[in-house]
Amino acid sequence: MGEQKTIVITGASDGIGAAAARRLSHDGQRVVVVGRSPERTSAVAQEIGAEHFVADFTELDQVRSLAEALKAACPRIDVLANNAGGVFGDPTKTVDGFERTFQINHLAPFLLTRLLMDTLVDSHASVIQTSSTLRPARTIDLDDLNHDKNFSPVRAYTAAKLENVLFTTELQRRFGGKGISAAACYPGNVATSFGAQSESRLMRFITTNPISRRLMLISPDRGADTLVWLSSATPGRDWEPGRYFYKRTPTKPGNAQALDADLARRFWDRSEELLGL
Repeated sequence: MGEQKTIVITGASDGIGAAAARRLSHDGQRVVVVGRSPERTSAVAQEIGAEHFVADFTELDQVRSLAEALKAACPRIDVLANNAGGVFGDPTKTVDGFERTFQINHLAPFLLTRLLMDTLVDSHASVIQTSSTLRPARTIDLDDLNHDKNFSPVRAYTAAKLENVLFTTELQRRFGGKGISAAACYPGNVATSFGAQSESRLMRFITTNPISRRLMLISPDRGADTLVWLSSATPGRDWEPGRYFYKRTPTKPGNAQALDADLARRFWDRSEELLGL
């Protein structure tokens, strides 16, 4: 292994994030665990001897506090893995006034990345988004990112995962020349508690039924493989920045909107507008 990296992983108290944290720590990296649950986040951190921070992404003030804490604890951040996410039930607005799925999966990690940008640029960091399959995602409406007009849990989630890729594309365009290397990855269908709160009967069945979990889903450790590889490898040499990866391979996202550079630019601007940046 080369020089030790400092790797910040959000959503690391369970599932893919926890699996990635364990593997990267075992490989000798300095891992910083970020999670929503104080108990589970602390347990994972203690298990691997890592630092940890607790932040609930349904409250953007907690994201702002997290960014300040990370800057104080980590003068250098080599990898920011924006892995936190989820699919939920009824349309619910956060205290910040945004639909919960949109805020947790996109706005919160977007804000965290923007607030850490000086540190990330100085560190020539990799910024990795955990996305998903994008084929089911419908048209992104920049004037209705909260899905007030036509909400469903699955529609909100697939839109957010497409937004992760748009964020990656535009992050690379704006900051690639300053040393940032951005990537998005699809971990596959992973056996976690991820969809347990979804109103979709199919989603709940797949993620909670023991038989479907065994037959249709892969383990969190397997799901974390591409995230671990992107975090450990050298961008520009081992992987091409600005791409979407599946099984360590740059892959076409499978949704034409993901390749729309103008949409990516407008979506970034809209995100900054919503956050008052």
